Amino acid sequence: MPRALVQTGSMIFGSDNQAGASPQVLEAIAAAYAGSAAAYGDDRFNDAATDALRDVFECDLDAFYVSSGTAANMLALSAMVQPWDGVVCHHQAHVLLDESTGPSLFTGGASMLPVPERDIKMTAAQVASMLRRLPADAPHNVRPKVLSITQANECGQVYSPDELAALSGVANDVGLGVHLDGARFANALVALDVQPADISWRAGVDVLCLGATKNGAVAAEAIIFFDRSLAADFGYRMKRTGHLTSKARLYGAQFVAWLADDHWLGLARTANSGAERLRAEIGALPGIRLAWNCQSNESFVIVDRELFDALIAAGVSMYEWYPDALPADQRMGDHELLARMVTSWATSDDEIDAFVAAVRSHAGG
Repeated sequence: MPRALVQTGSMIFGSDNQAGASPQVLEAIAAAYAGSAAAYGDDRFNDAATDALRDVFECDLDAFYVSSGTAANMLALSAMVQPWDGVVCHHQAHVLLDESTGPSLFTGGASMLPVPERDIKMTAAQVASMLRRLPADAPHNVRPKVLSITQANECGQVYSPDELAALSGVANDVGLGVHLDGARFANALVALDVQPADISWRAGVDVLCLGATKNGAVAAEAIIFFDRSLAADFGYRMKRTGHLTSKARLYGAQFVAWLADDHWLGLARTANSGAERLRAEIGALPGIRLAWNCQSNESFVIVDRELFDALIAAGVSMYEWYPDALPADQRMGDHELLARMVTSWATSDDEIDAFVAAVRSHAGG
């Protein structure tokens, strides 16, 4: 991650990881641990969670549970590639920039292959063009084997069902599997107003890493195999990497409560609505402007450096972001920087009002 400034305060826009947990989820955890249960995931809570996921996605599937998005992504990719393979991804993909050398460690050496175009969203045409240009003199070159897509992506964009299907089609045409990093899948889902299956297996996704942590859970990520053949021996991958949790009802209890009565969608809807209001307010503020349009709970702004420092001093939590996330045709002044602001299920109108007041106070001063 770029440098994080102010982790606590009255205006929390640094990350949805900073938010607490939904009371509904917390109550489920407490109830699950009030008694005993089978160990290592062989419990009624995990069974119920997997059944709930089957209902939500309208298909049979295999699901495994871990505590972090990095663990979910790395384990998923390890089941999809060999050490001599490559993973094609967006140039800002979390698996490329923010998971250290995890992909190499978990896959035994597989390479990350970022799409070179500096756009805020991958297109099927870009992926197809890249795949045609990659050297393919076996065994001398890296063999692309997986296309990894993030939904919603690291630039706050969402892929429609048609866009996902086009990306998956390009991948499948040359024998690539499709991995979906769904750390903010719920935010994309409510932004698009479609069914979960429409932006997963129906669109050609083989493996989905579904994140609950950013959206009201404590530590709960599901690795969902729509292509169930890829889940063969996955329990061994969990065990040998230290992710087979003994009291694993922590995960099942959270997912059951999170999915029940569309609670997960309500949480994501609140986060997205907060972002929409924040972006509308920023459009009328001095010294700060939207870098591009976003559809999820992430917003990206170009802000005067002096204003940025003043906001941090006033208690705003936000990230200075990677400058190369800017599309190639956009420029910033020497006195400006790119920043990311994220709303969560817990973001209040008061926080947004306080941020607006802080910007205006600096302008008035």
